[in-house]
Amino acid sequence: MEENKEIIQVQGISKKFGEIQALQEISFSVKEGEIFGFLGPNGAGKTTTIKILSGLVKPASGLAFVNGFNVISDPVRAKESVGVVPESSNLYAELTARENLIYMAQLYGVPKKEWESRSEELLREFNLFDRAHTKFQGFSRGMKRRLTIAAALVHRPRILFLDEPTTGLDVMSARGLRGIVKKLKEKGVTIFLTTHLIGEAEELCDRVAIIVKGQIRVIDTPMVLKMKVQDTEVIEIKMQPMPATITKEMEAIPGVEKVTIVEDRLRLYGKTLHESIGSIISHLDQGGRKIFSIQTLTPTLEDAFVKLTGVDAEVMRIDKPVKMGGIN
Repeated sequence: MEENKEIIQVQGISKKFGEIQALQEISFSVKEGEIFGFLGPNGAGKTTTIKILSGLVKPASGLAFVNGFNVISDPVRAKESVGVVPESSNLYAELTARENLIYMAQLYGVPKKEWESRSEELLREFNLFDRAHTKFQGFSRGMKRRLTIAAALVHRPRILFLDEPTTGLDVMSARGLRGIVKKLKEKGVTIFLTTHLIGEAEELCDRVAIIVKGQIRVIDTPMVLKMKVQDTEVIEIKMQPMPATITKEMEAIPGVEKVTIVEDRLRLYGKTLHESIGSIISHLDQGGRKIFSIQTLTPTLEDAFVKLTGVDAEVMRIDKPVKMGGIN
């Protein structure tokens, strides 16, 4: 295997849906064997990018190559190298787990003599062997997600596209799914992961591209992105009440560059916040706000995202509505 080979290449891709500019001349590459995170809020263009790379949607302009094949002029060869796990499962509710895997093996052109052995192998690998004869509609969300990933791997693709894989899952199911992603990387599968969960990207990804409103703002490792804001001080204040005007009020204080609300806490960013702490406390006292705690934080990937994009972290925490159908 050629080390550090670029297995996905995107050059100036753009796409519009009516008046909506979904993607604006985005360019990036993905190295073989890495987990590449496509991080951004809902509606940023993440799913559109996957659809273009998997041959489901044609771009208005630009080029894209998957495993060396042009996804526009040679989509069939490009698709042979990839498995796609969409947001909403593409499996059949009335079929059992085993039947779904065998059917997907047929669709992907897996030789008939391998259907049984491959389905059994995947059911064991994804801890679903004891549910092989259970209909898909009877599975929990977490089990449905695991089987959907298994089905996308039935033809042993070199690249796996995972679109918001943990959306709608409970904490334990999401944790288990992240463990599966790590094991796939260990086996050499290249993973293209879209997510709006910053913590998930930080835990899993070798590199991250941050996309906002169809434009890529930055691409780098989570560590380097955090280093970009190392000179930024972060102070978190737990207080009540939290009026809608509080962010603008605080950003008017000299030294405070950016303010976001994280649950019941106020998070302030700036290069000289320690010099402004007196003014910050005084302003809150005068406004009749009760301060419960003040603490200094080490910048995280979430803080880097906020500083580099200007998008509030709370926007990123809003899940898409879980669609009716496969994974519900």
